[in-house]
Amino acid sequence: MQELALDYPLPRLILEHRSLSKLKSTYIDKLPEQVNPDTGRVHTSYHQAVASTGRLSSSDPNLQNIPVRTEEGRRIRQAFVPRDGCRLLAADYSQIELRIMAHLSNDAGLLAAFSAGEDVHRATAAEVFGERPEAVTADQRRSAKAINFGLIYGMSAFGLARQLGIARGAAQEYIDRYFERYPGVQDYMEATRAQAREQGYVETVFGRRLYLAEIGARNAQRRQAAERTAINAPMQGTAADIIKRAMIDLHGWIVSQDALDITMIMQVHDELVFEIAADDVDSAREPITARMGAAAALKVPLVVDIGIGSNWDEAH
Repeated sequence: MQELALDYPLPRLILEHRSLSKLKSTYIDKLPEQVNPDTGRVHTSYHQAVASTGRLSSSDPNLQNIPVRTEEGRRIRQAFVPRDGCRLLAADYSQIELRIMAHLSNDAGLLAAFSAGEDVHRATAAEVFGERPEAVTADQRRSAKAINFGLIYGMSAFGLARQLGIARGAAQEYIDRYFERYPGVQDYMEATRAQAREQGYVETVFGRRLYLAEIGARNAQRRQAAERTAINAPMQGTAADIIKRAMIDLHGWIVSQDALDITMIMQVHDELVFEIAADDVDSAREPITARMGAAAALKVPLVVDIGIGSNWDEAH
């Protein structure tokens, strides 16, 4: 349907209707019914043992699936507001999985780009397309971003071609050129697949094991899916470990701060959301940034982006 929607209006309309219908039934209709009568707030439940990577999952309501890239999703996020006299502060790890990839793969190019504080997508585009960073076009950066994130999730040339709307051969050339420029990434991927096949599991940076039941499956599709998971799981799993370590540290700090009115109210993947008294926002911003940045000692810096606003969308 998504492929047809690129060329025909009817499939595009059907997909749009499906998306809006899902937002309406899941959030617009249900959220008012889930307000706690005692607190006047919506309280999600977090689960430790649902996602295989170790990420927290959210339910009743699921606050982790509200789209952030669509206008409709952002309008739903605008409904989440702090109590009177407070602001929301959203602290988000910047490109954390790519940074973990740089750490795990020890690739010199990626390490140099992150350590220098470069725009890694622009740096990748410059390498892949043989351009100076300042000469990289918006389309080239978009393609490089798709490659950077796609390879983390085990995307094939076919998948990249479909995402970028280009021929499969051109997509394969992009991938080949990427691995020529970042050979450490390819070495890491191959070593991780081999380790997974031999041991039946992979590990996060902190040594937490992620088991792969299908890594030896006779069915090729299931085996290949497990191999893709083997590459991605150490990054998603490490990101999950890092934000949980940050949450534990921040909880201890918040409890010790008698003078500050601050509450950690939500975790959405790589983002933590706080409700803070307006007068305390400036005092809380730097300690939150510092503690999240110190949650792991990687070979590249952990960068935390901070947003502040009168609703969740504005803060994000």
